[in-house]
Amino acid sequence: MKLVIDIGNTRAKYAVFKGTELIKSFNSSHNDLLNQLDSILQEYPYITSSIVSDVTNTGKNLLKNLSRLSLLYLNHDTSVPFKNDYATPTTLGKDRIALAAGAATLYPKQNVLVVDAGSCITYDLIDSNKTFLGGAISPGIAMRYRALREFTAALPHLQPEVLKTQMGKSTTEAIHLGVMSGVVSEIESHIEQFDQEFENLTVILTGGDAEFLFNQLKSGIFVRQNFLLEGLNAILDHNT
Repeated sequence: MKLVIDIGNTRAKYAVFKGTELIKSFNSSHNDLLNQLDSILQEYPYITSSIVSDVTNTGKNLLKNLSRLSLLYLNHDTSVPFKNDYATPTTLGKDRIALAAGAATLYPKQNVLVVDAGSCITYDLIDSNKTFLGGAISPGIAMRYRALREFTAALPHLQPEVLKTQMGKSTTEAIHLGVMSGVVSEIESHIEQFDQEFENLTVILTGGDAEFLFNQLKSGIFVRQNFLLEGLNAILDHNT
């Protein structure tokens, strides 16, 4: 059995895998990570290997007591199950590396666009030859709401909300409509552009806002909430 750990900017996510099957997933604050992992290792004593993706560079200190595990720390030198055609491969985020690995492994011989709707919205294209071609990065939903508050004198800071109306009759409604319609239109535009260039395109929507956005987008999109963890698991298998 394997333990997959993703230490993000605000929270940590982790999961237990048996082969390619995700047995159970978890999430916690960074401060509570070690206690949670101790409990998981007691519940699943047959875990022997683990992969860690850490964007905060605090993971080695946080996990230094997990000496009984074989820990693989993902970096730009880690062997991955795809060809990286990015012009600046050392700047490619670990989250995007994991998503590309998931696409190449779980959707072989397919052109795959992975849309990760989190703090940022990333678009990553992996072709049918398992080559990562690149993509795009834009502000996520929460970041857009926050920017309206922080870069203006009077606009309020709102929580994301989908409105049924198409015309904002107040400043609050106008903000909701502007942010949400902008995100949805952006995602659909990227999908349409990639779909015109890549035959039989498979689109995967993942990330913290995936479920929130799914009902706002056109059909034909697969939601995989734990796709990044599945990608990390694929990298771990590739290195075992």
